[in-house]
Amino acid sequence: MRSPTSLVTGGAGFIGSHVADHLLKAGHRVVVLDDLSGGFRDNVPGAAELVVGSILDRPLVERLFVTHRYDYVYHLAAYAAEGLSHFIRRFNYENNLVGSVNLITAAINSGSVRAFVFTSSIAVYGRHQTPMHEALTPEPEDPYGIAKHAAERELAAAHAMFGLPYVIVRPHNVYGERQNLGDRYRNVVAIFMNQIMRGEPMTIFGDGRQTRAFSYIGDVAPLIARAVDVPQALGQVFNVGADTPHTVHGLALAVAAAMGVEPRIVHLPARHEVVHAFADHDRARRVFAVAAPVPLADGLARMAAWARAHGQRETPPFPDIEIRKGLPPGWLD
Repeated sequence: MRSPTSLVTGGAGFIGSHVADHLLKAGHRVVVLDDLSGGFRDNVPGAAELVVGSILDRPLVERLFVTHRYDYVYHLAAYAAEGLSHFIRRFNYENNLVGSVNLITAAINSGSVRAFVFTSSIAVYGRHQTPMHEALTPEPEDPYGIAKHAAERELAAAHAMFGLPYVIVRPHNVYGERQNLGDRYRNVVAIFMNQIMRGEPMTIFGDGRQTRAFSYIGDVAPLIARAVDVPQALGQVFNVGADTPHTVHGLALAVAAAMGVEPRIVHLPARHEVVHAFADHDRARRVFAVAAPVPLADGLARMAAWARAHGQRETPPFPDIEIRKGLPPGWLD
């Protein structure tokens, strides 16, 4: 019996590379498709085959499905800068929605895909719906969340029309080893750690009383990887991540402690964002029997050790801002 073959899009990125690791350990043959715009070659496990390319390249996507006859698709390729999505609307929908449709279409046409695992986001819920649970009606209010919700609906339609099996996971505020420390637009834990290593103060938009439940990668990637092995998961949507919300100000203090420095914080003008975003995970616990999440202090200690070993990163600003009106300070230069 041959080993299953899995495609991991975005597999040079933070979460995708960890998912690829777990699939390899489970005996899968893994092909990573990534354009390296937000990920790095050294994130990709050595046993995986890396194809450098974009999910927007429809001929490439179709050719890969014909060549490899994938059993499973793990779709993690996205530009997940939720706040920036207001200012890069065209790019957001092309990358996060049209690219997803390319993959879904190729999976349908291949006839070999036994499950399509889509990494969505709790951004689909919008605001005033905490704790967010899967029975709520999504009300996304930014282009990123809208694109994710549209891709979810596309998968449901593909299943109803063509029988494509799928699982949708909605992680939130994931942090940990291999995260892009130089990305100024997303992943606040990485931003704080990079600022500390650069000798800069940590910057917080607004008063810092926004709340999020910060999820350690070790609690998220294994569940995504084994979603295809749990029959009860097919056709379902799962919130995945930590339970306990923390303020962004409290996170800054915790990151400083993990990095072994005194906290220095600068407050910037508030930006347009959902103020409180944390989720319920009862469904995931019932179906996957997940363990208790890693406490924030423990996860931050692990990431801080990795960050200090790898050092600060520099990445250029986003090259094609479409709307500059209202763009937060620090996102222009």
